[in-house]
Amino acid sequence: MPYFGQELFIQAQEKGPLTDKAYIDALERCARLSRQEGLDALMDRHHLDAVVAPSGGPAGKTDPVYGDRDAGGSSSPAAVAGYPNVTVPAGYVFGLPVGISFFGRAYSEPTLLRLAYAFEQGTKVRRAPTFASSVG
Repeated sequence: MPYFGQELFIQAQEKGPLTDKAYIDALERCARLSRQEGLDALMDRHHLDAVVAPSGGPAGKTDPVYGDRDAGGSSSPAAVAGYPNVTVPAGYVFGLPVGISFFGRAYSEPTLLRLAYAFEQGTKVRRAPTFASSVG
């Protein structure tokens, strides 16, 4: 790791064991807020089969001075809940691929796969990677 260290991993390790009461309480709170009071509530309220959102911005170049430049994304709610998320190509920004995510409640993988596949087949946007040395 010549440019980026392991600071986040070291900080996480210093927090203590996974049996610590503070960790268990935080885990329960995150699960409740992201599941029952989060995605499940949203999907129930609006009678949704899935939530569809941009996966994130285009990939960025590695910058050893400033580090990662996050352009935002939609994967956090599903990740925190432990719920499925399927991402497929959606288009290109200055030649860089961007994706669209389909996520839903627990055990909704069959529905998400059908939706993602239908999107892929309807758009036919995917191109084979070129591994370009630069972008325009």
